[in-house]
Parts: sequence; structure tokens; C-alpha cells
Amino acid sequence: MKLFRRCQRILILSLLSVSVFAPIIFVSQRLKNLSTTGRKEFIEDLSNIKYRTDGLKLSVEQEASEGLKEPRKVLYEDKDLVSTVSYTLKENHDAKESGNVGDTTDMLERTENGTKYENQDGDNQFQQREISSMSGEKKQLNQEIVQQDQHAHSQSRKVIDGKIKQLKDVKPNRAVPHDQNLQNMRKVTERINEMTDQVVRAKLYLSFTPPGSKSNLVKELKLRIKEVERAISGATKDSDLSRSALQRMRNMESSLSKASRAYPDCSSMTTKLRSMTQNTEEQVRSQKKQVSYLFHLAASTTPKGLHCLSMQLTAEYFALDPKERQFPNQQKLHDPELYHYAVFSDNVLASTVVVNSTVSTAMEPEKIVFHVVTDSLNFPAVSMWFLLNPPGKATIQVQSIESFDWLSTKYHAALTQNSSDPRYASELNHLRFYLPEIFPTLNKIVLFDHDVVVQKDLTRLWSINMKGKVNAAVETCHKSETSFHRMDAFINFSDPFVAKKFHADACTWAFGMNLFDLQEWRRQNLTTVYHKYLQLGNKRPLWVAGSLPLGWVTFYKKTVALDRRWHILGLGYESGVVRADIDRAAVIHYDGIMKPWLDIGIGRHKGYWSKYVNYEDSHLQRCNIHA
Repeated sequence: MKLFRRCQRILILSLLSVSVFAPIIFVSQRLKNLSTTGRKEFIEDLSNIKYRTDGLKLSVEQEASEGLKEPRKVLYEDKDLVSTVSYTLKENHDAKESGNVGDTTDMLERTENGTKYENQDGDNQFQQREISSMSGEKKQLNQEIVQQDQHAHSQSRKVIDGKIKQLKDVKPNRAVPHDQNLQNMRKVTERINEMTDQVVRAKLYLSFTPPGSKSNLVKELKLRIKEVERAISGATKDSDLSRSALQRMRNMESSLSKASRAYPDCSSMTTKLRSMTQNTEEQVRSQKKQVSYLFHLAASTTPKGLHCLSMQLTAEYFALDPKERQFPNQQKLHDPELYHYAVFSDNVLASTVVVNSTVSTAMEPEKIVFHVVTDSLNFPAVSMWFLLNPPGKATIQVQSIESFDWLSTKYHAALTQNSSDPRYASELNHLRFYLPEIFPTLNKIVLFDHDVVVQKDLTRLWSINMKGKVNAAVETCHKSETSFHRMDAFINFSDPFVAKKFHADACTWAFGMNLFDLQEWRRQNLTTVYHKYLQLGNKRPLWVAGSLPLGWVTFYKKTVALDRRWHILGLGYESGVVRADIDRAAVIHYDGIMKPWLDIGIGRHKGYWSKYVNYEDSHLQRCNIHA
């Protein structure tokens, strides 16, 4: 009897051991035979068992307290579908890397141009079965939903296009099969769009349910939404869509089919979609206004680093003896045979880049004389900087606008212009119309804006035939260029005086780099003409604030056109300026609010400016100013 019980125990323990170790051996053997992708999907399928159970519990627990809200942000969540590709990252990357991706780039370009790829046979058969089982009302409903929700797909398409461009610009570290790249892109493009559309439709159906409803359909839709959103979140990491993700799509489509039969009223669905679309568009408009305001605020604010630099330099300047504040070679300042350049600026770094870039690219820097004019507040800082960092063989002069006694007594009232923008109301901005008075001994002068960079020698500019005109500038009246401007966009041609005096189709030109014949200017007395138009503009709205429209009317029919290669514009507001045009230009201009010394500057254009700044300087390092 004891022997029988002992054998019975051994048999039971043996069976228990087999039941414990057999699954372990089976699973480990299966994992050995799986590929990397298959293993990942298998493990994910196992983990999803627990996730679905937890999701169901969470849905039931939160249902009583969860309110039904419109999916206000779902339509724009596609911005996260690919690895974060922001505007700033894209521009900074373009500025650092360039190159050819070879055959991979060619394949991606064909994908970007709209090449269509076939789905897997199993997916096609499933979709056909689902579509054939849908009722006529559901087809019509889905059609209207797709039409109203097109912008969700367009947002996803933009994100995918950005990812394609990023892949094109980055040279891969290892070779990846072309077919695999195409399959990954097809999944990210097609499946993500389908999943997003499913989530929007499911939340729409939930919005029609009574508050506090605990029906099985409500629980099912909430669970499906969480499953699909989790699958979308996984796809943002560029991972392949697993079998479990495809199964979640099928489950969601089945739940949506049930919901369409439960809520067949298409008119209510259309009304809800229109309401959601309107709310989303209002949010987008509000966000755009806020972004625009913040950009202009950033552009009009002095960065902390520049303020710190000015304070340091000012303190050092006042610590010098008066004799140490003098610049060398001052006898060259009035020599009309030399090349005289002027820049009016209250920004230390900006004026430094203009001077350094001009001198470093000149064939004969010893013939260059630079005249820097600033305001009284920044005069010590600008002077101290150029005392510490002289421009090589060139001669430099730093002046304060307060030193022009004739300007403050004779033209102070005329310099005041009504504008809330300090850039337009600044006296430095209008000082350009007094060049003959500021430099009475000179015959010609080149005037720079402080947001330009000189890339080539400008000696040939001085020999250009002015044809009896006063101003030489590049034109901005060509519609094919980003710098295109029309006179009637800045000047009020509804005023009889303006309509009689000027022509709306007259070719416009740009400030930034201008060659002025000061002798011809004095002969035609154009400063008096400027005062006349300035006073008329103060009495009635003839043109927008700023010096540009006043320059157009003052130098009307007195400007000779320069070749556009002398001066290219748009680097302060247009990221798509052709790089070949930039490299070919003698002077590049960061016109616009996105200046290269600001954080909001366009990354891909900053390098042309920052290479003329010595970031190793102790003053810049103490003020935490970096490239």
C-alpha cells in the first residue's frame, strides 16, 4: 500500500514538472526560430494581452466621470507621426550637412512624387470584405467624413514629406535595402492615415452617445481608440507596423461598422464634423496670430547677450584716457579718392560683421574707409569694440548722431515719423537721407544696412556708370523673385497727388547696399525733396511707415539698376533662397525680422554671418554669446 502511494506521488510530480517545463521549452524554441522583426511582434502580442485587460478596466472605471468632448487636437496630432522634424531642426541640419544619398535618394524622390505601391494581398482581401459588408448609409457617411477631414490627411502628408526630405539630406551610416525603405515609408504613409481617420470617426460616434452611457458599444469604442492611438504612438518611432497594429485596425473597423448601424443619421454627423472643422480653424488662426506677435516681439527685443556686451564695453571705454579713445589714420576720412563705406547701427555685433566682411574680402583693404554712425547710448560700446578689434589695414571712424549739431537744430522735427515700430521711428533709419550733409567732402559713398554680409570684393562697384542718376540699387520688381515688391503695396495711389506724381507699375528697388553719387544729390537738392514728402506723409496717409517708400518717391526716376548678383535679399524671412544665388552674390541681406544674431534667425543662413564673428573673444564668452 505504501509503495502504491509513493508511485502515485512520483507520477503526479512528474506530470506537474512536464506541465511547467514544456511551455518554457516550446516558447524558447519558437523564439530561436523567429527573425528579429518576428520576435519583436511576438513579444508585443504577448504584452498586449495584459494591455487590453488593463485598458478595459480603465475604460470601465473612468466612464462614469469622463465627459464627452470633441476631439479638438486629434486632427493635428499627425505632426508627431515621424521623428520630431521641426522647422528649426530642419534648417539647422541643412546648414550643417549636404550631400547625395545615392540610390536611396532616388527611390525616396519617386515616393515623394507620388509613386503608388500595392498593399499586401491579405490586407486588400480584408478591406474588400469590410467594404462589401458596409451598408449604403455607412458608405455615404464615410465619404462625407473623409471630405470634411481632408486636412488631417494633409497634415500627415506634410510630416511624411518632411521625413522624406530629412532622409534625403542625411547620408545613412549603413546600407539599407531599397525595398525595405519603400515598405517602411508605405506603412508610415498609408497605415497612419487610416488609423488617424479611424480615431476621428470613433470619437465622433462617442460624441453622439448620452452622457454617462455604459453600453457595450461605448466601452468597445473607447478601448479601440486607446489601442489604435497606442499603435500610432509606436509608429512615430519609425518602427514597422506590427501584426498586432494591423489587427487593431481590423478591430476598430469592426467597431465602427457597429457604430454606423447604431447611429445612421448622416446629417447629424456632417453637422458635427463642420463644427469640429470650424473650431479647429479658429484655433489655428489664433495660434498663427500668437506666433506672429511673438516673432515680432523677439525681433524688437535686444538679446540678453548683446545687452551684456554693450555694458561691458561701455564700462571699459569710460575707463580709458581721452587720448586712448582716438582711432588711427584719421587723415583719410575726407579723402575722396578712397573707397568710403557707411553703416548706421546701434548693434555692436551687426556693425562688426559688416566691417569685417567688407575688409576681409577686399583686394585693397588699405583704401577702405568705414564710417560707423550710432546713437549716443551705444557710441561708447561701438567705439571700444573697434579700438580693441581694429579692421586690419582699413580706416574706421565711429560717430554719434548727437554730434551732428546741424541735424538736431535744423531737421529734428522732420526726423520724427509717426510709427509704433521703433525700427521705423528711429533717427538712424532716416539718417540715410542726409548723406551729403554728413559727408560734405565726399563725392561717392556706399551705404550698407547693418544686416548685410559682404562676400566679394566691391572695387568694381565704384566704376559703375551712374548715367546721371543719384542712386544705384538692385531692383525688386520681378515677380519671379522672393524680394518682389509693388509700389501700390506701400504707397496710397488713391490719393490724387500720389496718382498724378508717380506710377503704380514703376520698378521698385531695395535698400541694403546702395551706391550714392553725392555730387549729383547736392545738385538736385534731394534732401529738400525728402522733407517735402515726409511732411506730406505726416499730414495724411500717403504711404506706410518706414524709409523704403520715402526712398522710392525721393529717388523716383533717379535710380540706376544694378545686376542682381551684387545684392541678394530675403535671408531674414525666406528659408528657400537658392544656395547657388547666395554663393554667387557679392552682398547678402538678412532683411526681415529673423536676423542672424537672434534665436529666431533661419538656421541654414546663419553660417554666412557667424563666420565673421570671433566667438573666442573674451567679451563674447563672458556674455555667453555663441555661434
